[in-house]
Amino acid sequence: MSRSVKKTPVWTDHDTPSTRWSKRQASKAVRRFTGNVQNGKWYRKLFCSWMICDIRFFKTKQQAIHEWQTSRWLRYRFLTQAEVMKRWEKSYRRK
Repeated sequence: MSRSVKKTPVWTDHDTPSTRWSKRQASKAVRRFTGNVQNGKWYRKLFCSWMICDIRFFKTKQQAIHEWQTSRWLRYRFLTQAEVMKRWEKSYRRK
């Protein structure tokens, strides 16, 4: 069984409650628009897509290791480097 991984180490805010709220506001804006919506993707002009998901973090494995080595707080909170790598893979690598 193969495991799928992300091509780039990125974390977005798709799972936060504010994203769900923003998507709901975008749907309301499109539904309540009284003008004529043309064919295609014209509905995107009614609500800015950057309002839905605008936070995106990139962090490589080497950056996570360096951050753990230099940060006293991370070494206190996460006892080993293996735990830090496990958390990095969960947030940034795995789908």
